[in-house]
Amino acid sequence: MTDMDTFNAWKARRSGPLQGVSVLDITRVVAGPFCSMLMADLGATVIKVEHPDEPDYARTFPPFVSSDEEELSAFFAQFNRNKLGITLNLKSPEGKELLRMLVAKVDILVENFRPGTMEKLGLGSDVLHAINPKLVYTAISGFGRTGPNASKPAYDNTGQAAGGLWSMNGYPDRPPVRVGTIIGDLAASLYATIGTIAALREAERTGKGQVVDVSQQDSVLTLTENAVVRYTTQKEVASPLGNDHPFVRPYGQFPCKDGYVFFGGYTDKFWAITCAMFGEPDKATDPAIDTMEKRFDATVAETIVKPLLERWFSAYTKAELEEMAGDKVPLSAIKTIGEVVEDPHIAARNMIVNVPIAGKLIGMFGLPIKLSGQANAPIEKAPAPGEHNALVFAELAGIDAAELDRLKAARAI
Repeated sequence: MTDMDTFNAWKARRSGPLQGVSVLDITRVVAGPFCSMLMADLGATVIKVEHPDEPDYARTFPPFVSSDEEELSAFFAQFNRNKLGITLNLKSPEGKELLRMLVAKVDILVENFRPGTMEKLGLGSDVLHAINPKLVYTAISGFGRTGPNASKPAYDNTGQAAGGLWSMNGYPDRPPVRVGTIIGDLAASLYATIGTIAALREAERTGKGQVVDVSQQDSVLTLTENAVVRYTTQKEVASPLGNDHPFVRPYGQFPCKDGYVFFGGYTDKFWAITCAMFGEPDKATDPAIDTMEKRFDATVAETIVKPLLERWFSAYTKAELEEMAGDKVPLSAIKTIGEVVEDPHIAARNMIVNVPIAGKLIGMFGLPIKLSGQANAPIEKAPAPGEHNALVFAELAGIDAAELDRLKAARAI
């Protein structure tokens, strides 16, 4: 830690609305680490727990940042910044006892094991709540802690497949396509964060903690927009639509001089502004396309509206079209990640932050939650495995240096 040599000093350094809240993070990869990272960004003191012999294997994920002394995963750092790092062997009797000692002193525990794993270790929520009745116990899994599929193993793709999103994504004349990011892991982490903070508020009010049970399948299901109600009301099964919307037109991807833009000017107001913007105001009163209802018609949209937009857009670049649209109509360039990272608006929103890693500062996505009363907390590097063992165990478990050496030799930490 930079100029920090006490646990309380670290907690004081983590400014934000969750300052003073302590989180024990025994998760791996993304579904869980992202949840605790969000809380760390909001000021919580998060303690990353890893097995001494088998640390989080996200440490092996590219891309890597190298120095003369080390090569570290930027992937891992992105989801584990602002955390303290300790090691614990939860299969060791002494490691289990240490976890119980830590649980007595923290507010939140987050785990992403398969349901039943913590119970087999003798560390289930009932055991931990007996130690700390106010503990918020957050569990992230593929299918949740209840139901016939609870014990099934799962990855992000499991959530996308089982939650219905995969079946809806892609083009109608091709097989379904997974969403191009780990949306199951990310969505579960977001809901887990919301649930954890809600349960923390309840624990602070009543003195009673509870289990926050979040499933990847459940989380993905809520991202399917109107697919559920289309099925429950009309038995219509959502299928891939490519870049189209099921009932809003024009609303999608359109080619231009140097790439593609999203255009969503489907209301009569936006349509009239667009027609005037491209020098053909009479198109707004063309009886074939003068109302939203007419433009919503699939045949009209494909044979009249789409060719018209493509003719207009083809004469301009993405940047030119965005400048023309300004704040008058919804039109955005479909940007590459490079263009997004270099976007001045993204910079103004502080959405690329510099995180220390291997002696360098590497840009990573920032916190999208902007609070008017929150100053920007310092960005801390992701911890090495067990980097803060002495600090955390001394403060929360009363372990001195000699006992720490003994526990390390016994492979408990």
